[in-house]
Amino acid sequence: MDQKKNELTGAEIMWECLVREGVDVVFGYPGGAILPAYDALNKYTDKIHHVLVRHEQGATHMADGYARSSGKVGVAMATSGPGAANMVTGIATAMMDSVPIVCITGQVPRAAIGSDAFQETDIAGAVIPVSKHSYLVMDINDLANTIKEAFAVARSGRPGPVLVDIPKDIQTQSVEFIYPEGPIVIPGNNIIQKANPNDLEEAISLIYKAERPVILAGHGILLSGASKEVMELAEIANIPIAWTLLGSGAIPSSHPLNMGMMGMHGEYAVNNAIQKADLLIACGMRFDDRVTGNVKTYSPDSKKIHIEIDPAEINKNVRVDVGISGDLKTVLKQLNPLLKPKSNENWLKDITVWRSESLERDIINLQTDTLYGAQVIYDLWKETKGDAIVVSDVGQHQMLEAQYFQHEEPNTLLTSGGLGTMGFSLPAAIGASFSKTEKEIWVIVGDGSIQMTITELATAVQEQANIKIAIINNGYLGMVRQWQQLFYDARYKETPISSPDYLKIAEAYGLKGFRVKKRNEIPKIVDKVQKIRGPVLVEFVVEQHDMVYPMVPAGADLHEMINRPVHDQFQESEM
Repeated sequence: MDQKKNELTGAEIMWECLVREGVDVVFGYPGGAILPAYDALNKYTDKIHHVLVRHEQGATHMADGYARSSGKVGVAMATSGPGAANMVTGIATAMMDSVPIVCITGQVPRAAIGSDAFQETDIAGAVIPVSKHSYLVMDINDLANTIKEAFAVARSGRPGPVLVDIPKDIQTQSVEFIYPEGPIVIPGNNIIQKANPNDLEEAISLIYKAERPVILAGHGILLSGASKEVMELAEIANIPIAWTLLGSGAIPSSHPLNMGMMGMHGEYAVNNAIQKADLLIACGMRFDDRVTGNVKTYSPDSKKIHIEIDPAEINKNVRVDVGISGDLKTVLKQLNPLLKPKSNENWLKDITVWRSESLERDIINLQTDTLYGAQVIYDLWKETKGDAIVVSDVGQHQMLEAQYFQHEEPNTLLTSGGLGTMGFSLPAAIGASFSKTEKEIWVIVGDGSIQMTITELATAVQEQANIKIAIINNGYLGMVRQWQQLFYDARYKETPISSPDYLKIAEAYGLKGFRVKKRNEIPKIVDKVQKIRGPVLVEFVVEQHDMVYPMVPAGADLHEMINRPVHDQFQESEM
């Protein structure tokens, strides 16, 4: 009997749905329970490019990097059991940073579910705490609608990761394919876009009364595309801006009202300004512990306005005076026309004084033969003229990147903020390279972080991903060592870390490699690297015992910063 005209297998339906969602690249790794989907991929290679990763965690980070850089939904794919379980870290990373990805996993046949079959894991259940939603498809007639709904959930409101688990026999069954037309109605997904007029009036009143206001710029500005509106708010009312790690680039670094990063490794002037403020206007941020320090003493004398699309975040960590649940861009388009110009001249002068007090402590001004991580990142900024996407990993180099690489545009820093996932940067940069094909992309990664996902160098070479990898090698798990030095009497345990010969590793994987030990070598090497199309690795051998300053100890008041000594010396006897 001939197959009906519109009849497709579940595997084919999956790919048809992905095409209709505008997907053109998928990051994945095949296996038994997802094999029917990979077999069906043969019919769709002209529409969808599949990237063979080396580990399923890498697939989720690539989908994540692609989503952050493109503004689209990223897609990752894996088989059942260990393949699906390997995705959990990447899903949790995307969840914490509100990144829209859809993960598709194969599952054992329906009849075997619950029998502890080979490579069976309840992945739909396992990811419930770390995903926006998950689905287990038990009827082929639900498959198309489920996939469409998964994409809608991933991108709607506060974005996030969604998992779709498809049993193997669903993939092989056939049914008439009818793509669900029209918008998807998601029960309980009542996203508020506009602000209540009464809330706007209260906010306006607080802004007029404030003498020491500060805008807190978070990741939500980027997700909402509200950079212009936030700058209008700041410029009309002359309000200085502080930003979270994931808010980097929301406001151009060169903007005169941009103070810098807040929080645990935030700027001295920024943290002081927040603590002395009489008004905080929080835009698309969630007051996490790395931002606030001791919540009980956080900005004690300030009124607080919080504009956030996720109502669950309002009053969760910090009590506010005006909570506005809505899309940030929409809310500010309502708010800004109601504002009248203000001066705040004396307040801005105070901030200028705090800024000048920290300049003499800046390590960029330290004259030494030893290469420092901060100097590497600052010089990369200069040599790229700031016109690059940076994908940073987690550790000291992440904070140094935020301090010394000045971002002028949104979505030019991609990093794991909420979960702090080591190993994120290399695969995420590969993912971003499929969105920004002509953009200069730099991976800034530590010697600890790179070794977690170094196998994805093979993927980078296979795909000729146009990424440049800067390994900041200090021979330590630097941030952990810093904590041991400051709070554990320098009892270094399991923080010195050995590395392979990265130049030989580069050669083995088939990419160019360079090593830099002196600061004056950086311009020449960067110039060489920029002229090479495809992946390149550069190892920067830096001072082992450097610290990231300022630093707010965990649980301390935000203004209780440990600052870099004016004449910081690194004596072996002290280490």
